[in-house]
Amino acid sequence: MNFLRSLLVVTAALFALGCLASCSAARPVQKASLPAALADSMLRQAHVGYALFDPAAGIMLQQYQSDKYFVPASNVKIMSCYAGMKTLGEKLVGLEWVDLDTALLILPTGDPTLLHPDFPAHPAATFLRSAGKPVYISDLGWNASSWGSGWSWDDYSAYYMAERSPLPVYGNVLRWYQQSSRKANPAYPGDTIDVFVYSEPDINWPVDFAPAQASGAFEVDRLRDRNQFIIRQGREAEASQEVPFVTDGLGAAIQLLRDSLQVSLQIMDSSTARKMLAGRKRDILFTQPLDSLLRPMMHRSDNFYAEQTLLMAARQRIGKMDDHAMIGGLLSSDLSGMPQAPRWADGSGLSRYNLFTPEDFIWVLQKMQQEFGMERIRTIFPSSGFGTMSSFLKDHPGKVYAKTGTLSGVIALSGFVQARSGRWLIFSLLINNHRQPVRMIRQQMEALLRDIMQRY
Repeated sequence: MNFLRSLLVVTAALFALGCLASCSAARPVQKASLPAALADSMLRQAHVGYALFDPAAGIMLQQYQSDKYFVPASNVKIMSCYAGMKTLGEKLVGLEWVDLDTALLILPTGDPTLLHPDFPAHPAATFLRSAGKPVYISDLGWNASSWGSGWSWDDYSAYYMAERSPLPVYGNVLRWYQQSSRKANPAYPGDTIDVFVYSEPDINWPVDFAPAQASGAFEVDRLRDRNQFIIRQGREAEASQEVPFVTDGLGAAIQLLRDSLQVSLQIMDSSTARKMLAGRKRDILFTQPLDSLLRPMMHRSDNFYAEQTLLMAARQRIGKMDDHAMIGGLLSSDLSGMPQAPRWADGSGLSRYNLFTPEDFIWVLQKMQQEFGMERIRTIFPSSGFGTMSSFLKDHPGKVYAKTGTLSGVIALSGFVQARSGRWLIFSLLINNHRQPVRMIRQQMEALLRDIMQRY
């Protein structure tokens, strides 16, 4: 009897070990601890999520809190980039237009390249300038606000918070310049410097001058709700600053285009435009190659380009510039397979309402690789040593292609790293609630990437 009992115990133990072994074989062992490169005292009180995935083998190589939600900052631009690549084709639709015989009716598409200094040629401006008849513009299809959901309102005058609009011009910012030079014949001993301040484009909006700052730096601010600017002259010989203007729907664009293009422009209300379009053929004007927009968007983390990309994709896909509807549509279709359902609030990542997991970004990056190919990704994402990746792995150019993300207390990095074996691995590292200098945390991130490159 004792022998039989012992035999049953041994059999049960062997069965349990066999089950454990079979489970291990079916599911690769995952390292759920924080990598040594990140196990630093500076991150002890921060929230960290991390995942490293091998797409060729289909296995997770490393992970730590990879299914937890984090504010991802500008890593959200990965999502907007996917939306643009998936929806917008090879070239941007700059305008749709209808010939009304005695006039033209223009339907803006949200194209952010019109008169933007990033682009040497402006087909839409050339078209409007040569219209030869009055031009009416309607915001039919515009269903968004000038700011994104959850944006920090008191950043309204900062260069990175240009307003969204149906017809952007000049990037929806004024570029202010100060040039100083010594006078050849000063009127009195203290009158030795000429200071010249001007804006591009030239404007007729109110400008006030305020006392110089203690730092002596050139500074331009704007009143929150209207286009009135306050200038503080600086001691610099040359200085510049970008300041967003209040778009007022189509109002500011119409005013600036009249001055720049010397063409008759009027606003047509949506209900009238809808009637005028009935039964008429719409023509399309293409402007810039899509990737010529996505590249600077990702390389310098351009919030304005990201927001307008998402709005243009919405117009193309659902017939209106509605970022919330576009986001909902993508999450219920192309992106429905994400491991954890994200909270996606805007196109740029300025909003702290955004919540994603590292596994979400791994999934989307793999989808981009499968649908668009690594070669195209390498032409759009910034590489190590360039753009916002300029501080990472300068001695290994072309080995990492990734998107950075930074807000106060938030730092993120997600993308592709080429291991020593030649394999492209996908990683996502999201850090929230840190209180350390960004430079020091980036050093730890770089150490992690070096370890990945050597280990695999």
